[in-house]
Amino acid sequence: MPEKKPKVIFCFNGKPWVTSFFSDANRSRLTDNYDWKIVETDVASTWTDSPMEDQIAESKLSIECNGADALIVCHGSPIINERILDKCKSIRFVGELEGDRFASRIDVAECEKRDIPVIDTTNGSSYPVAEWALALSIMGLRNYGSIARRMIVDKSEVTYEQWQKDFGYLNGELTGKTVGILGFGHIARKLMAFLKPFSVETLVYDPYVNRDMADVFDIQFTTLNKVFEKSDVVISLLPITPLTKGMLAGPQFSLMRPGSVFVNVSRGGVVNHADLLQRIKQNDIVACLDVFDPEPIPSGSPFRDLANVILSPHIAGVTAEDGPRFLSLMIDELDRFFAGVETRYNLTSKIVALRYGQLK
Repeated sequence: MPEKKPKVIFCFNGKPWVTSFFSDANRSRLTDNYDWKIVETDVASTWTDSPMEDQIAESKLSIECNGADALIVCHGSPIINERILDKCKSIRFVGELEGDRFASRIDVAECEKRDIPVIDTTNGSSYPVAEWALALSIMGLRNYGSIARRMIVDKSEVTYEQWQKDFGYLNGELTGKTVGILGFGHIARKLMAFLKPFSVETLVYDPYVNRDMADVFDIQFTTLNKVFEKSDVVISLLPITPLTKGMLAGPQFSLMRPGSVFVNVSRGGVVNHADLLQRIKQNDIVACLDVFDPEPIPSGSPFRDLANVILSPHIAGVTAEDGPRFLSLMIDELDRFFAGVETRYNLTSKIVALRYGQLK
């Protein structure tokens, strides 16, 4: 008699960009190994705020989860709390497909009480974000924003004589430079693989990550200010938390050496943009910003007018390949869990405490 397949319930709002996660390849993997079903609910939430209480959605999901082994949620799901877990006692695995990496839809502490692992595969977007961080670093060092503006907007050429005086000429190669990374999570670890061929020295500020990473990735941990002072390129990969909001400000930007580059592909709120603007106006550094605060960047923002600024509209982690990757990583985790091996992308109360600035 064939072994019974684990039962997996997916709960989300059915919007096209979420259903796009279910590529043909992902559907085939699920069908081969799992008894799976999609349950649609549409409980409002934001990237940082939990869903409001919705008893109708909770009741619908609880009924559908009868006998289920795993529950995986995304945008539109009710919060997975004590009430749902009390009604779904067979659940052994809870997952978040795509949120803001810190479980606004899942009561992690309640799951921990029941020895239910919580898995978050939002790190699927770390792949394209790391690529864009590398691209912006290279363009910033070449002062490409200034070149593009002159050729496309001003419709003028950049002569060889002019280029020889530009710091994009004088300091334009990434190879052999010092790269500073703020925050050493999933994106940073992907980025390290991309940086390896450039033989860079890497300085890292992250007071929470395991120091064994220094040997694993050949990096040097140091202070926030030292990263800004010693780096040719500073890349912000910081999450937005009560502790990081506005963290990057005048004292840090004043330490940046002439010809250096600041890249932000994390969250706009970690930067004091008034202070950054004052540093940029000295016209001896380049800022490459994929994120801003507020977003979208206001049409009248002075950042739009500065030649030594490269802007993109928060697209670093948004690609067609991204959505299916969230789910393929989750299926990998389901395979590991039901094979009896350790999962990789667990969320814990400690991580959630860090997100909300409660971890010292």
